Amino acid sequence: MKFPQLLFFSLLPFAALAQQVPTARPSQLKRPASVATAPGLSLQQAIAEALQHNYGILLSRQDEQIAQNNVTRGNAGQLPSLTGNLTRTFNNNNINQKFGTADPRIVNGATSNAFNTNVTLGWTVFDGLGMFIAYDRLKTLRQQQQQITRATVEETIETVTNAYFDVVRQAGKITSLEEALKIGQARIDLTQAQVDVGVSAKVEVLTAQVDYNADRSLFLQQQQALSAAKIALNNLLGRAPRVDFEPSDSLVVTRDLQETAITEGIKARNPRLAQARLGTEVATYDRRLVRASRFPQIGLVSGYGLTRNINNAAFAGTVLTTSTNQVQGLNYGITASVPIFNGFNLRRQEQNARVVEEQSQLSLAQTNLQLDADAATAFAQYQNFLQLLDLEEANIRLARQNVDIALERYRLGLLTPLALREAQRNQLDAETRLIDIRYSAKQAETQLRRLSGDLVQGPI
Repeated sequence: MKFPQLLFFSLLPFAALAQQVPTARPSQLKRPASVATAPGLSLQQAIAEALQHNYGILLSRQDEQIAQNNVTRGNAGQLPSLTGNLTRTFNNNNINQKFGTADPRIVNGATSNAFNTNVTLGWTVFDGLGMFIAYDRLKTLRQQQQQITRATVEETIETVTNAYFDVVRQAGKITSLEEALKIGQARIDLTQAQVDVGVSAKVEVLTAQVDYNADRSLFLQQQQALSAAKIALNNLLGRAPRVDFEPSDSLVVTRDLQETAITEGIKARNPRLAQARLGTEVATYDRRLVRASRFPQIGLVSGYGLTRNINNAAFAGTVLTTSTNQVQGLNYGITASVPIFNGFNLRRQEQNARVVEEQSQLSLAQTNLQLDADAATAFAQYQNFLQLLDLEEANIRLARQNVDIALERYRLGLLTPLALREAQRNQLDAETRLIDIRYSAKQAETQLRRLSGDLVQGPI
């Protein structure tokens, strides 16, 4: 038989294989059974669950409720205090009275009782305006806690968003590995066909199987990574760790964020910056409260009381009798106190309050600078990742074309197994880099939105 005829017949199995791409066997790509029936979960659904069940958010809202409850005029000292008192006492005594040389008067088991009740009213009408300063301070503390809650919500949503897209990322790597396993299985089948027609050695099949098993090992490890990412997201959502789901949103990066808009958003809406500003107001109120304590305090007092004493062993001359004494009526008046000297403690407190006020200003400046630095860093990363994303998206198209060509050339016997494996690994690496860079770009985008206060719109 001539060589062209021999070549024609030897290539017939590869031509038949070229009519369909072999797929991986079901047993080789087996996923957990729950994945097939897992419910879909969108990012908005995940955020909604976090807002309702995340423990960090729930605790912060409880702190906000406490701050809200504290904003009362009574807590600021503007309202009067009314107190009711009741006292009832009983006595059982032995009495021995002696006057001069007369015989003593002795009473054993003498009983008496006393009843005292009163209602007292106290009202501070002037304390150097401290009560009004205290009320404004309480309102500012409430606003500060509201900003803390908002910051907690935004930071939690950022964490949930990153965790959600981490699940998307890990699932994308699963898909890439599945494609790699399909190519690896195709290589095994093609190599086996070459062995069957005698144009390849058995060692090539074994090498293909080893490479396939290596990809299979990566696939199993990636399944564990996907499971860990789902558990982490479930923990943030406040639900059982083994609740299974399938992410329904894809990883899409917004490409039109502007640095100037981010900077303006930080100044106008960032809750951490607003919290620092309110902290300076609280420090100012604290200093003014110390200063108010230097002024006189004037108050009104009033009360109504009833006092009754019953003595069953009272002497009227030499006669033992019972006496009753009862007093009732209204009392009222005014009180005033002026601090004169208390060991220079007021001066010390005022000096410390000024220092705390200066510290709050420094803290505000530090927060402002740190937020600007965070925004600049995140925006630089965002721009860099966008460039890398464009590069990797173009690169993945080349890698896929290269694998298609390499697989076809391998079918025709024009490419070595090592070259096919190298093309396959290049595609898998490119797929992994593209997924990771897209995830990193999304992280930078989410951080920028959180810093600028755009991650949560409206009240929380």
